[in-house]
Amino acid sequence: MSQQLLPGYIIHPGASADRSLLVQFMQQSYREIYPEQNFSHLTRTVEQYFSRDTPLWWVTEGSREQGVGSSEIEQLPITNYQLPKLACLWVGNAVDQIKGDRHTYIFLLYVKPEHRRRGIGKALMGYLENWARAKGDRQIGLQVFQSNTPALDLYHKLGYQTQSLWMIKTLEDGE
Repeated sequence: MSQQLLPGYIIHPGASADRSLLVQFMQQSYREIYPEQNFSHLTRTVEQYFSRDTPLWWVTEGSREQGVGSSEIEQLPITNYQLPKLACLWVGNAVDQIKGDRHTYIFLLYVKPEHRRRGIGKALMGYLENWARAKGDRQIGLQVFQSNTPALDLYHKLGYQTQSLWMIKTLEDGE
């Protein structure tokens, strides 16, 4: 069911037919941080994890002023509502390794650069918090790159705290 996310923006549920667009959004997100990398492997990530159990939402521009009333929005499936997608949110489940509780985990939150600083990311996070509470989840987890300062700032402002550090070591041949 589609609904107004904030004035001027509508949130729509994704569908299995959205796989290729989800891959494109993931690739755009990662290329902003690592522009020289090839992220074709993200297709496998979507193939492996995108399912009914990992909901996806899209954000488009739209409002009552543009001729779409709230009752019409709720009846409109995304396949028939073909405004350009300007943001997405894809989530799954994770298990808290300390308490053992299942919780919502953010795979991707992405707002196209030309639509940033308008409250869309914050509104998506609020939407997700309400959705997770309705499911009975008591926390939301995510991973963010240390170099992604705007995302870190948003998450800190919303009350997210660092719980652990993900560490890696690159293994070179012969070492």
